[in-house]
Amino acid sequence: MRIAEIYASLQGEGLLAGTPSVFVRTSGCNLRCHWCDTPFTSWEPVGEQRSVAEVAAAVASFGRQHVVITGGEPLLLTEVADLCQMLRGNSMHITIETAGTVFLEATADLVSISPKLASSTPPTDTPGNWAARHEEARRRDEVILALMAGGTYQLKFVVDSPADLAEAVAWIDDLAAARPDGVDRSRVLFMPQGRGSEELARTTAWLEPECRARGIHLAHRYHIEWFGHTRGT
Repeated sequence: MRIAEIYASLQGEGLLAGTPSVFVRTSGCNLRCHWCDTPFTSWEPVGEQRSVAEVAAAVASFGRQHVVITGGEPLLLTEVADLCQMLRGNSMHITIETAGTVFLEATADLVSISPKLASSTPPTDTPGNWAARHEEARRRDEVILALMAGGTYQLKFVVDSPADLAEAVAWIDDLAAARPDGVDRSRVLFMPQGRGSEELARTTAWLEPECRARGIHLAHRYHIEWFGHTRGT
């Protein structure tokens, strides 16, 4: 499996924010979000091939209980299922971070699904026909529903504008209508788009009251506040 980096840090996003964790970042993605904060796993993927056993050993070497498998899009790699099984054998808590466009049956304690809104689509003149390819692939409700049905989930939408907010709310309603028990709003998070503290602060200023009014978590991007927009954090 192609791995961009493995490192220890604090989880900076979502319901487990602040948790000391080991991050396994796979390389390769089927989307090309124009605001992607890890272009080294998508636009210009880097990394080295490592066996499942090698990755599991590297994770164990940090001596932490929580591991986050992220990307790129980790569910593109079938080896992730074997890695999860091996890590669970070591009694580790596993979070998988995914855009919810690819389904892979992999055991995890938390599936963190980050559906990509229309604003994520790159410009139409992007080489490789990526605008059309991204737009065609970015919304797969059947995949999201299957991932949600598999266990504990969180839905994390990156919001950049009021139009994004409206799309995210409508998307949640669509998912809720397709599930017998609806969508647990306590597991829905709206995260302000931004790759720097000032940009995040501007978006958070108007998004926070919108979240409060709807009973939805505001997901701060704490890792940017703590470490800046830096690899390995």
